[in-house]
Amino acid sequence: MRVCPWWLGPLLASPIRRLWQHPRPILAPHLGPGMTVLEPGPGMGFFTLEAARLVGPTGRVVAVDVQQKMLDGLRRRAERAGLGASIETRLARGDDLGVEDLAGRVDLVLALWVVHELPDQARFFGQVRRALRRGGRILIVEPRGHVHEADFVETLRLAEAAGLVRVEPPPPGPGWIALLLAP
Repeated sequence: MRVCPWWLGPLLASPIRRLWQHPRPILAPHLGPGMTVLEPGPGMGFFTLEAARLVGPTGRVVAVDVQQKMLDGLRRRAERAGLGASIETRLARGDDLGVEDLAGRVDLVLALWVVHELPDQARFFGQVRRALRRGGRILIVEPRGHVHEADFVETLRLAEAAGLVRVEPPPPGPGWIALLLAP
């Protein structure tokens, strides 16, 4: 498993990153008040905090990571930003997201710069498919250069094999990007 080390978390969540990759333009077209969002691999919350702002106080962001230190950093940042009540953090159990209780209740899954780190993408997409409500979507974004095009094509094949359907054309954004929905 190629997991981003926890000590890079503060760097990845740095406000300086907003100069070339601001979360709002990436997330705003897909999020609205009251939505339930699942974010696997949030790190220390670069996208999570903006997602919580966009879903508002009636919405919920469930952030699941395999590293407790990442979740601890995310929780601290969320509390400082006054968003702690809208963000729930969960420690994944190996390759199990531990989101069975969310079955059919998630409006959007944010898989941002994380799928390439997963040891079993087919299992991941199966869990995501079960969590999504009918018409729910998953936004997948992977970094170009770090992830090869052939690997991204295989990722999309596995997502489709799990029953997710690609929305064409893909939304604009940085890197390899796709939006899929649960029919």
